Amino acid sequence: MNYNRGYTYKPRRRVNWLGVSILVLSVLLIILLLVYLLVPKNEPIEEINYDTPVELNVKENPVLYNEPTQYPKKFYFDSGIDIPYPEDGVKGIYMSAYGYASDQLRNTNLALIENSNLNAMVIDVKDDWGTILFDFESDNPLILENTENVLHAKTVLKELEEHQIYPIARVVTFKDSSFAKKHPEHAFKNADGSVWANHSGENFINPFSQEVWDYTIAVAIEAAMAGFKEIQFDYIRFAEGFSFVEPGLTYDMGKYADIDKPIDQLRVQVINDFIEYAKQKLEPYNVHVGIDIFGYTATVPEDSDIGQNFAQMAERGDVVSSMIYPSHWGLSYFGYDAPDTHPYGIVKEYMIQEKEILSALPHPPITRPWLQDFTASYLGPGWYIDYGPTEVKAQVQALKELGINEWLLWNAANVYSHVEGEY
Repeated sequence: MNYNRGYTYKPRRRVNWLGVSILVLSVLLIILLLVYLLVPKNEPIEEINYDTPVELNVKENPVLYNEPTQYPKKFYFDSGIDIPYPEDGVKGIYMSAYGYASDQLRNTNLALIENSNLNAMVIDVKDDWGTILFDFESDNPLILENTENVLHAKTVLKELEEHQIYPIARVVTFKDSSFAKKHPEHAFKNADGSVWANHSGENFINPFSQEVWDYTIAVAIEAAMAGFKEIQFDYIRFAEGFSFVEPGLTYDMGKYADIDKPIDQLRVQVINDFIEYAKQKLEPYNVHVGIDIFGYTATVPEDSDIGQNFAQMAERGDVVSSMIYPSHWGLSYFGYDAPDTHPYGIVKEYMIQEKEILSALPHPPITRPWLQDFTASYLGPGWYIDYGPTEVKAQVQALKELGINEWLLWNAANVYSHVEGEY
């Protein structure tokens, strides 16, 4: 029976696999030959002797050692406040938050700046009692509990931007009665457990406390985010005469308890460490870090009583502002029996010494001293003179002759000598 039902079988044609293989190999060889002929050949690789050290010539290869002097803006926080650093250097005045809140004082000083070569303003953000005087709209509970809303940050910074006045936030650091009383564990305590106060009734918080550092820098960051272009830390020190009262006080040494150094050296170290830490934490906010410091510390090797070493502090900041008011120097300092009566001589003699110290630093900061624009009548007859435009200009002249073109004027009442044009 035929089950194929008409189907005729046809045998399959065999594939010549050997021929196909030869053809493919031939094509590959042709491609490899073309690559060899057309692509540039590398230079022979020099054999490396791993036993011989290799010296890199950084002068011929600057990319190996050059660091950017300014990082791209995208890496910095932008407050939205556009006030550049003054081209001819900062020349400013101090105003308390209460002074700025006074229409009369604020408008008088804005006019003074407008009609002279002044271009900057230092304003209290955290004052001598530890009160934060700006409303930063912060959600930090420590900031909120120590804030008195005298000024609104956005309003002030916008006004300063309109006048193109360089804004500097004064942040009093370790003299802080407000924080000390609310958090005595971060203050110095007497034997009976009460918070220690100096002869003026002022409390200091503990520089050895990491929590104190972080709180202070949190305030500084709020100021930077609001648009202040510089953070000026004041009272970066222990209380005057601290070494005499320290043996009777209790306080936490934190991580410094394990460092084998005399306590006076640790006081100097912790102040230096705080400045370094603050500068690091403020780096993303593109602000200068300024340091207020006693002028006399530049005339002595070190004041370990309060933890200040002028040269070591200065090299850690961007700006150093020495308080060199003629009224604050002791009798016969720099050869003057009554220093307050010699505004030109005191400033010049001091700055000669400071310049010598700063010139020896690898990376010296900007020097911008505090000058006196107040009358120190408390010194008594014969020991003081009335200060006005002439005395202020005499101090500025002393700086000019030494090539220093930055300075700040201090008057606690915010009432300054009337000068039109250039100081």
